[in-house]
Amino acid sequence: MLRPSYNDLIQVVNSGVEPGEEPVVQSRYSIVIATAKRARQLIGGEEATVMERARKPLSVAIDELYQSRVKIINEEPVSEDEGE
Repeated sequence: MLRPSYNDLIQVVNSGVEPGEEPVVQSRYSIVIATAKRARQLIGGEEATVMERARKPLSVAIDELYQSRVKIINEEPVSEDEGE
């Protein structure tokens, strides 16, 4: 069993969202993608913001999200008109 659970992670990530605004994370898929991206950053050499204790990068990424040490930023595609 995953600790913390997907639901716990979603609640923590969305805790800073004002009422009426769209949540940052809306599904388990979003959490999986965010933690995988962060784990790849850690593998690529970025410093962890929590104690690693010789754990796998994915476990570290989950802890960072759960402790609000990293933030998820939605990447919206730029249309051709906006890019000029």
